[in-house]
Amino acid sequence: MNQRIKAAAVIVLKGFCMGAADVVPGVSGGTMAFILGIYTRFVDAIKSFDATWMKAFVRFDLPTVLTRPDFPFIVPLVVGIFCAILFFTHLIPLPRLLETHPQYVYGLFFGLIIGSIVVLIKGLGGLRPIDMPPLIAGLLLGIVLVTAVPAETPDTWWFVMLCGALSICAMVVPGISGSFVLLLLGKYAYVLDAVGHFRMAVVAPFALGALAGLFSFTRLLSWLLHRHERVALLAISGILLASLWVVWPFQQRRYVEIRGELKWVESSPLLPEFSGTALAVGVLAATGFVIVVAMQRVASTSVKSGDS
Repeated sequence: MNQRIKAAAVIVLKGFCMGAADVVPGVSGGTMAFILGIYTRFVDAIKSFDATWMKAFVRFDLPTVLTRPDFPFIVPLVVGIFCAILFFTHLIPLPRLLETHPQYVYGLFFGLIIGSIVVLIKGLGGLRPIDMPPLIAGLLLGIVLVTAVPAETPDTWWFVMLCGALSICAMVVPGISGSFVLLLLGKYAYVLDAVGHFRMAVVAPFALGALAGLFSFTRLLSWLLHRHERVALLAISGILLASLWVVWPFQQRRYVEIRGELKWVESSPLLPEFSGTALAVGVLAATGFVIVVAMQRVASTSVKSGDS
């Protein structure tokens, strides 16, 4: 029982970290799941809510409904995510810290992401020439996404459904923010306003698209992670490398305020001058890097202890 409580507490803490990442513009919960080493389990947990589970739910087949999904993982993870969102929007308003001290916040995340890339590549046994195509493909995809600008798009139901599918897929992939994809598609304010005013003509197709995108994409992602793990992880590493463009602490960022919420739309990286701020940011980035490396070593030690 104590082991179960301890395991649940660890998952709550990881969910808290994912929720904190979701609050920061340009950073996604998927990125943090990847950093924390729970990404594959996270994808598999979402995938478990499939057609089989839906049929069991409709038939009131409680044993299947309760055992097919990984609820011992899902429940504490969701609890941690919601606690973080409440904590960093009410008690310690992280979005406001981004207005006053953006370099420090992004400096920490910059170090976390670099650390996760280094740990991942080390875990794969280093890079080989054959690894370059998937790594470069992920890098190019990430560059296209992070350097794109918001576009004018139609308000038709099919496009709103497509936006739902694409944004939810982006939330699952590390290095890409779902809300940023909605901004690029010109539908962030449109969808948020529809949700706020319960305009079901917009909310319904968006939700249907999100559900369809979530279940289909996580199945594909889970298949890739289990059948072609190295290729999938290398592509994800490329996307994470590209995300460093927007997480670089020193840059001119342009935000827009939508319904009282600050949203990042574009940025231009800058070279910092040597100062106390630059030194502090460097320390925070190094701290983030060390945290990821230390977590990986602790996890490896735990696995070895469990095997012995």
